[in-house]
Amino acid sequence: MKAAIYKEFKGPITIGQVPDPKPKDHDAIIKVKASGLCLSDWHGWMGHDKDIVLPHVPGHELAGEIVEVGKSVKNWKAGQRVTVPFVCACGSCEVCAENNQQVCPNQTQPGFTHWGSFAEYVRIDHADTNLVALPESIDHKTAASLGCRFATSFRAVVDQGKVREGQWVSVFGCGGVGMSAIMIAKAMGARVIAIDIDESKLEFARKELGADAVINISKEDKQIQKILDITNGGSHISIDALGKPEIVWDGINSLRRRGKHIQVGILQPEVKNAPIPMDRMISHEIEVIGSHGMQAFRYEEMLSLIINGKLDPARLISEEITLEQVCEELSVMDRFESSGIRVCLM
Repeated sequence: MKAAIYKEFKGPITIGQVPDPKPKDHDAIIKVKASGLCLSDWHGWMGHDKDIVLPHVPGHELAGEIVEVGKSVKNWKAGQRVTVPFVCACGSCEVCAENNQQVCPNQTQPGFTHWGSFAEYVRIDHADTNLVALPESIDHKTAASLGCRFATSFRAVVDQGKVREGQWVSVFGCGGVGMSAIMIAKAMGARVIAIDIDESKLEFARKELGADAVINISKEDKQIQKILDITNGGSHISIDALGKPEIVWDGINSLRRRGKHIQVGILQPEVKNAPIPMDRMISHEIEVIGSHGMQAFRYEEMLSLIINGKLDPARLISEEITLEQVCEELSVMDRFESSGIRVCLM
């Protein structure tokens, strides 16, 4: 099959012919129709993920059609349109039994633990636990945009943040995760502050997604105080959608009493131990909560909101790209030169 592949971390990404994947008993093989290009792919290419074994095919946000299933798969058959969370759970451990598949200790991730979706075909482990059926009204391109960033943001805002109507949500970083979080929070009736250094992204957040306020921190050196002033005492929820130590600090310090800081963005290895204002956490009873993907069974509510028109993730797709463009653009994602979500159509 045709795939994008690299043979060394930080090395060239090229198009090549590689062996087709074969299903194990509980697996499914998906013909990839669309795959999103995500900053997590850049982290993998940089060597930040210990699970990656070289040579490697990246890609983890995908949608497509089942072409083959293993002999133990009960709920799926060839021809069905599907998508998948970027965390694939084992379905049989204690954590999975508690319906916390997003943190399964035996998890696999296409594009990390094994070859991913920037290829004609991809293998998905434990299909009965991890596959999500696609309604006919949702196309492959839109479905691929859900797999990591949008679904992760949905869990961060709805399940971890437990956002309520009228609450203030501060979203730090207006990339794919951040824009998704803004759209979802607004759909839930929250008031949102978008924070970034890019004026065009902030303008999109305000005009297109309905952000109630925007802060350009490249022009504002008192962003914490500004958030406190706008919200009359602090946000109820802050979301680090990028992964920076300074955002962790600002996010916590800009919360009101008993607020929640949701950490979604991955910090780079050299700064992964970010400083935390522990005195404020104690005195204000602040919660710091990690958020990692979303379980397959939770897609039902999210897809229902999309079908009903309350969420429109297609608006966040900024560009359709080719597999050849993936090779060019994956290595420079840390420049944050693009906005929205780019999707590779296969």
